[in-house]
Amino acid sequence: MVNTGDDVTLHGMRICPDLDTVMYTLGGGIDEDRGWGRAGETWTVKEELAAYDADPDWFGLGDRDLATHLIRTRMLDAGYPLSAVTAALADRWQPGVTLLPMSDQRVETHVVVDDPGTGRPRALHFQEWWVRHRAALDASAFVQVGVDAARPAPGVAEAFAAADAVLLAPSNPVVSIGTILGVPGVREALLASPGRIAGVSPVIGGAVVRGMADRCLPVLGIDVSAEGVGRHYGARSEGGLLDAWLVAPDDDAEVAGVDVRRVPLLMSSPETTAALAEAALDACRG
Repeated sequence: MVNTGDDVTLHGMRICPDLDTVMYTLGGGIDEDRGWGRAGETWTVKEELAAYDADPDWFGLGDRDLATHLIRTRMLDAGYPLSAVTAALADRWQPGVTLLPMSDQRVETHVVVDDPGTGRPRALHFQEWWVRHRAALDASAFVQVGVDAARPAPGVAEAFAAADAVLLAPSNPVVSIGTILGVPGVREALLASPGRIAGVSPVIGGAVVRGMADRCLPVLGIDVSAEGVGRHYGARSEGGLLDAWLVAPDDDAEVAGVDVRRVPLLMSSPETTAALAEAALDACRG
Protein backbone atom coordinates (compact mmCIF):
# COMPACT_ATOMS: atom_id res chain seq x y z
CA MET A 1 0.00 0.00 0.00
CA VAL A 2 1.47 3.27 -1.17
CA ASN A 3 1.19 6.92 -0.16
CA THR A 4 -0.64 9.13 -2.67
CA GLY A 5 -0.29 12.40 -0.75
CA ASP A 6 2.69 13.33 -2.96
CA ASP A 7 0.49 13.13 -6.09
CA VAL A 8 0.27 16.28 -8.16
CA THR A 9 -1.21 17.53 -11.43
CA LEU A 10 1.30 19.22 -13.73
CA HIS A 11 1.00 20.08 -17.44
CA GLY A 12 -2.49 18.58 -17.33
CA MET A 13 -1.31 15.16 -16.19
CA ARG A 14 -1.88 13.35 -12.90
CA ILE A 15 1.48 12.23 -11.49
CA CYS A 16 1.76 9.64 -8.70
CA PRO A 17 5.47 9.60 -7.80
CA ASP A 18 5.39 7.00 -5.03
CA LEU A 19 3.17 4.54 -6.88
CA ASP A 20 5.33 4.83 -9.98
CA THR A 21 8.58 4.41 -8.07
CA VAL A 22 7.36 1.18 -6.47
CA MET A 23 5.93 -0.08 -9.77
CA TYR A 24 9.05 0.70 -11.78
CA THR A 25 11.37 -0.68 -9.10
CA LEU A 26 9.61 -4.02 -8.71
CA GLY A 27 8.91 -4.21 -12.45
CA GLY A 28 12.56 -3.70 -13.40
CA GLY A 29 12.17 -0.32 -15.07
CA ILE A 30 13.57 2.09 -12.46
CA ASP A 31 16.57 4.36 -12.98
CA GLU A 32 18.69 2.89 -10.21
CA ASP A 33 21.11 5.82 -10.08
CA ARG A 34 18.41 8.43 -9.47
CA GLY A 35 16.10 6.12 -7.54
CA TRP A 36 13.08 7.43 -9.45
CA GLY A 37 11.83 7.64 -13.02
CA ARG A 38 12.52 5.32 -15.93
CA ALA A 39 15.80 3.72 -16.88
CA GLY A 40 17.15 4.83 -20.25
CA GLU A 41 15.16 8.04 -20.02
CA THR A 42 15.32 10.89 -22.51
CA TRP A 43 14.19 14.49 -21.95
CA THR A 44 13.04 15.89 -25.29
CA VAL A 45 9.61 17.01 -24.06
CA LYS A 46 11.13 18.67 -20.99
CA GLU A 47 13.52 20.61 -23.24
CA GLU A 48 10.69 21.68 -25.54
CA LEU A 49 8.58 22.87 -22.59
CA ALA A 50 11.57 24.91 -21.40
CA ALA A 51 11.85 26.44 -24.87
CA TYR A 52 8.25 27.63 -24.49
CA ASP A 53 9.02 28.99 -20.98
CA ALA A 54 6.23 26.73 -19.74
CA ASP A 55 5.66 26.69 -15.99
CA PRO A 56 6.34 24.88 -13.81
CA ASP A 57 9.92 24.40 -14.93
CA TRP A 58 11.17 22.81 -11.70
CA PHE A 59 9.57 19.39 -12.15
CA GLY A 60 11.16 17.24 -14.84
CA LEU A 61 9.11 14.66 -16.74
CA GLY A 62 11.02 12.20 -18.87
CA ASP A 63 9.74 11.06 -22.25
CA ARG A 64 9.24 7.42 -21.20
CA ASP A 65 7.65 8.44 -17.90
CA LEU A 66 5.17 10.66 -19.73
CA ALA A 67 3.45 7.63 -21.22
CA THR A 68 2.52 6.39 -17.75
CA HIS A 69 1.10 9.78 -16.77
CA LEU A 70 -0.85 10.10 -20.02
CA ILE A 71 -2.47 6.68 -19.59
CA ARG A 72 -3.27 7.38 -15.94
CA THR A 73 -4.79 10.77 -16.68
CA ARG A 74 -6.85 9.44 -19.57
CA MET A 75 -8.27 6.63 -17.42
CA LEU A 76 -8.99 8.94 -14.49
CA ASP A 77 -10.75 11.39 -16.80
CA ALA A 78 -12.84 8.47 -18.12
CA GLY A 79 -14.05 7.78 -14.59
CA TYR A 80 -11.84 4.89 -13.50
CA PRO A 81 -10.76 5.05 -9.84
CA LEU A 82 -7.06 5.30 -9.06
CA SER A 83 -6.97 1.73 -7.73
CA ALA A 84 -8.25 0.39 -11.07
CA VAL A 85 -5.83 2.61 -12.98
CA THR A 86 -2.94 1.38 -10.84
CA ALA A 87 -3.91 -2.23 -11.49
CA ALA A 88 -4.01 -1.57 -15.25
CA LEU A 89 -0.56 0.05 -15.21
CA ALA A 90 0.84 -2.75 -13.06
CA ASP A 91 -0.48 -5.30 -15.54
CA ARG A 92 2.27 -4.13 -17.88
CA TRP A 93 5.04 -4.02 -15.28
CA GLN A 94 4.19 -7.21 -13.37
CA PRO A 95 5.70 -6.03 -10.05
CA GLY A 96 5.00 -9.39 -8.38
CA VAL A 97 2.79 -7.81 -5.70
CA THR A 98 -0.70 -6.34 -5.53
CA LEU A 99 0.02 -2.63 -5.67
CA LEU A 100 -2.58 -0.53 -3.86
CA PRO A 101 -2.93 3.23 -3.51
CA MET A 102 -3.90 4.22 0.01
CA SER A 103 -7.13 5.78 -1.29
CA ASP A 104 -9.06 6.43 -4.49
CA GLN A 105 -9.93 9.88 -3.23
CA ARG A 106 -7.63 12.80 -3.98
CA VAL A 107 -5.30 13.66 -1.10
CA GLU A 108 -2.42 16.13 -1.43
CA THR A 109 0.15 17.07 1.19
CA HIS A 110 0.81 20.79 1.51
CA VAL A 111 3.58 22.43 3.51
CA VAL A 112 3.07 25.65 5.47
CA VAL A 113 6.13 27.92 5.25
CA ASP A 114 6.90 31.60 5.80
CA ASP A 115 6.91 33.35 2.44
CA PRO A 116 10.47 34.64 1.86
CA GLY A 117 9.09 37.82 0.30
CA THR A 118 6.34 38.79 2.74
CA GLY A 119 7.21 36.80 5.85
CA ARG A 120 3.61 35.64 6.04
CA PRO A 121 2.63 31.96 6.18
CA ARG A 122 1.65 30.33 2.92
CA ALA A 123 1.06 26.77 1.78
CA LEU A 124 3.03 25.01 -0.95
CA HIS A 125 2.32 21.66 -2.51
CA PHE A 126 4.75 19.15 -1.05
CA GLN A 127 6.37 18.63 -4.47
CA GLU A 128 7.13 22.33 -4.81
CA TRP A 129 8.61 22.44 -1.31
CA TRP A 130 10.75 19.37 -1.88
CA VAL A 131 11.67 19.49 -5.58
CA ARG A 132 11.77 23.22 -6.25
CA HIS A 133 13.04 24.44 -2.88
CA ARG A 134 14.86 21.26 -1.80
CA ALA A 135 13.13 21.56 1.60
CA ALA A 136 15.21 24.67 2.33
CA LEU A 137 12.17 26.65 3.48
CA ASP A 138 11.44 25.98 7.15
CA ALA A 139 8.11 24.22 7.54
CA SER A 140 5.69 25.01 10.35
CA ALA A 141 3.05 22.42 9.47
CA PHE A 142 2.12 19.66 7.05
CA VAL A 143 -1.49 19.57 5.90
CA GLN A 144 -3.03 16.62 4.07
CA VAL A 145 -5.71 18.33 1.99
CA GLY A 146 -8.69 16.06 1.41
CA VAL A 147 -7.62 13.32 3.82
CA ASP A 148 -10.65 13.68 6.11
CA ALA A 149 -13.00 12.84 3.24
CA ALA A 150 -10.86 9.98 1.94
CA ARG A 151 -11.50 6.28 2.40
CA PRO A 152 -9.17 3.29 2.13
CA ALA A 153 -8.92 2.08 -1.45
CA PRO A 154 -10.60 -1.23 -2.34
CA GLY A 155 -8.44 -4.09 -1.13
CA VAL A 156 -6.64 -2.20 1.64
CA ALA A 157 -8.72 -3.40 4.59
CA GLU A 158 -8.91 -6.88 3.08
CA ALA A 159 -5.11 -7.03 2.74
CA PHE A 160 -4.63 -6.14 6.40
CA ALA A 161 -7.28 -8.67 7.46
CA ALA A 162 -5.50 -11.46 5.57
CA ALA A 163 -1.95 -10.47 6.50
CA ASP A 164 0.39 -12.83 8.32
CA ALA A 165 2.78 -9.90 8.73
CA VAL A 166 2.72 -6.15 8.15
CA LEU A 167 5.91 -4.22 7.44
CA LEU A 168 6.17 -0.46 7.83
CA ALA A 169 8.83 0.62 5.36
CA PRO A 170 11.60 3.05 6.35
CA SER A 171 9.69 5.82 4.59
CA ASN A 172 9.15 9.33 5.89
CA PRO A 173 7.09 8.94 9.09
CA VAL A 174 5.41 12.32 8.61
CA VAL A 175 4.53 12.74 4.93
CA SER A 176 4.51 9.10 3.77
CA ILE A 177 3.56 6.68 6.54
CA GLY A 178 1.81 9.47 8.42
CA THR A 179 -0.28 10.44 5.41
CA ILE A 180 -1.37 6.85 4.82
CA LEU A 181 -2.38 6.47 8.46
CA GLY A 182 -4.31 9.73 8.24
CA VAL A 183 -6.89 8.20 5.89
CA PRO A 184 -9.91 7.40 8.08
CA GLY A 185 -10.15 3.64 8.55
CA VAL A 186 -6.57 2.74 7.62
CA ARG A 187 -5.14 2.79 11.15
CA GLU A 188 -8.11 0.81 12.45
CA ALA A 189 -7.72 -1.80 9.72
CA LEU A 190 -3.99 -2.02 10.38
CA LEU A 191 -4.42 -2.55 14.12
CA ALA A 192 -7.10 -5.20 13.48
CA SER A 193 -4.68 -7.27 11.41
CA PRO A 194 -3.97 -10.72 12.87
CA GLY A 195 -0.33 -10.41 11.81
CA ARG A 196 2.40 -8.76 13.84
CA ILE A 197 3.53 -5.31 12.73
CA ALA A 198 7.24 -4.64 12.27
CA GLY A 199 8.67 -1.25 11.38
CA VAL A 200 12.05 -0.39 9.90
CA SER A 201 13.76 2.76 11.13
CA PRO A 202 14.38 5.45 8.50
CA VAL A 203 17.10 6.93 10.73
CA ILE A 204 20.58 5.45 11.14
CA GLY A 205 23.03 7.03 13.55
CA GLY A 206 20.90 10.13 13.86
CA ALA A 207 20.74 10.75 10.10
CA VAL A 208 18.20 9.85 7.44
CA VAL A 209 19.48 7.66 4.63
CA ARG A 210 17.62 9.59 1.93
CA GLY A 211 14.74 12.00 1.64
CA MET A 212 13.95 14.80 4.04
CA ALA A 213 12.54 13.19 7.16
CA ASP A 214 15.01 15.23 9.22
CA ARG A 215 13.24 18.37 7.94
CA CYS A 216 9.81 16.95 8.82
CA LEU A 217 10.18 15.13 12.14
CA PRO A 218 11.09 18.21 14.24
CA VAL A 219 7.95 20.00 13.01
CA LEU A 220 5.94 17.37 14.90
CA GLY A 221 8.32 17.44 17.87
CA ILE A 222 9.82 14.04 17.02
CA ASP A 223 13.50 13.44 17.69
CA VAL A 224 15.52 12.57 14.58
CA SER A 225 16.64 9.17 15.85
CA ALA A 226 15.61 5.54 15.66
CA GLU A 227 14.33 5.82 19.21
CA GLY A 228 12.40 9.02 18.47
CA VAL A 229 10.59 7.53 15.49
CA GLY A 230 9.96 4.27 17.34
CA ARG A 231 8.37 6.12 20.24
CA HIS A 232 6.34 8.20 17.80
CA TYR A 233 4.85 5.03 16.33
CA GLY A 234 4.46 3.48 19.78
CA ALA A 235 3.72 -0.01 21.01
CA ARG A 236 0.73 -1.80 19.58
CA SER A 237 -0.02 -3.18 23.03
CA GLU A 238 -0.49 0.40 24.23
CA GLY A 239 -2.54 1.75 21.32
CA GLY A 240 0.42 2.45 19.01
CA LEU A 241 1.47 0.58 15.90
CA LEU A 242 4.51 -1.57 16.54
CA ASP A 243 5.06 -5.10 17.71
CA ALA A 244 8.69 -4.98 16.56
CA TRP A 245 11.11 -2.21 15.56
CA LEU A 246 14.24 -2.78 13.48
CA VAL A 247 17.13 -0.39 14.07
CA ALA A 248 20.77 -0.24 12.98
CA PRO A 249 23.30 -2.27 15.02
CA ASP A 250 24.88 0.80 16.65
CA ASP A 251 21.65 2.65 17.46
CA ASP A 252 20.14 2.77 20.94
CA ALA A 253 16.37 2.65 20.75
CA GLU A 254 14.39 1.81 23.85
CA VAL A 255 10.70 1.72 22.99
CA ALA A 256 8.47 0.46 25.80
CA GLY A 257 6.43 -2.59 24.87
CA VAL A 258 8.18 -3.10 21.51
CA ASP A 259 10.54 -5.90 20.46
CA VAL A 260 13.55 -3.83 19.31
CA ARG A 261 15.98 -5.69 17.06
CA ARG A 262 19.33 -4.47 15.80
CA VAL A 263 20.07 -5.55 12.24
CA PRO A 264 21.89 -4.03 9.23
CA LEU A 265 19.50 -1.58 7.59
CA LEU A 266 21.38 -0.23 4.58
CA MET A 267 19.85 -1.66 1.40
CA SER A 268 22.94 -1.31 -0.78
CA SER A 269 22.27 -4.35 -2.97
CA PRO A 270 19.52 -6.86 -3.73
CA GLU A 271 21.19 -9.23 -1.27
CA THR A 272 21.25 -6.79 1.65
CA THR A 273 17.70 -5.75 0.84
CA ALA A 274 16.54 -9.38 0.91
CA ALA A 275 18.36 -9.91 4.21
CA LEU A 276 16.58 -6.92 5.75
CA ALA A 277 13.21 -8.13 4.49
CA GLU A 278 13.87 -11.56 6.00
CA ALA A 279 14.86 -9.97 9.31
CA ALA A 280 11.63 -7.97 9.31
CA LEU A 281 9.57 -11.09 8.59
CA ASP A 282 11.44 -12.94 11.32
CA ALA A 283 10.49 -10.15 13.74
CA CYS A 284 6.85 -10.63 12.70
CA ARG A 285 7.12 -14.31 13.56
CA GLY A 286 7.84 -13.32 17.15
